[in-house]
Amino acid sequence: MTKSKVLVTGASGLIGGLVLRDLGDRYEFSGLSRHPVAGIPYTEASVTDLEAVRRAVRGMDMVLHLAGETKNDDNWDDHFQVTAGGTINVLRAAAEAGVSRVVFMSTGSTMCGWEWDDSLPYGKLARGERDLAGWDLLDATTPPRPDSPYGVAKLFGEAAARWFSDRTPLSVLVIRLGAVLASNRPELVRHFPGFLAQEDAVQMIDRCLSAPATVRFGIFDAISENSSRWRDTTPAKEILGWQPSGSSDRFDPSELTR
Repeated sequence: MTKSKVLVTGASGLIGGLVLRDLGDRYEFSGLSRHPVAGIPYTEASVTDLEAVRRAVRGMDMVLHLAGETKNDDNWDDHFQVTAGGTINVLRAAAEAGVSRVVFMSTGSTMCGWEWDDSLPYGKLARGERDLAGWDLLDATTPPRPDSPYGVAKLFGEAAARWFSDRTPLSVLVIRLGAVLASNRPELVRHFPGFLAQEDAVQMIDRCLSAPATVRFGIFDAISENSSRWRDTTPAKEILGWQPSGSSDRFDPSELTR
């Protein structure tokens, strides 16, 4: 069977490395990033360079858009240019090239502002409080509440994804990623509710890339089976068949800082 050709933006990052390592037998990957990526054809460029993105997208079946500014979380200029502007470049280039689908990596930061409301349980869960009677799970129908310029820029990307899926033949599936860490375990107490095991993250990406063409658009929360989880992963399970197996419950929060 011929493998689908998938361009991975931000291929040199943690998630990109996991995808190339674990899904290389299922897809024919190429990369676009500001740093070289060994083992695959790649374009060394920023997603802010529209012409470079157009060249990299040409001939692809799908795009996995991971690239964004992650080092300067509170820098509006960087997120306006890279996180938001780069996403528009990817969506434009993909639509122009006739790509069938873009999988856009968004973030739980589009929702984490709900932790600021002391009348709600979400901030308490982030602080490690577990003596709560229960809480409502939030999902893509809940009004977003970003916690940073990074979250605002990703939310802009989600809105752009909706527009492109409505107005062009492009399918765009959005993943609101949980906390995926190089150690593959929570490193702070506040990671416990939103922890996403590496294997669950890779499976979610695979499910989005391989979803039927009839799935034109969706925003899917990706979080492992953590008992303190407060974002609803049911849509990903029911629509995509995602089956997470990781859980932050396997780790001891008393060993970590807040």
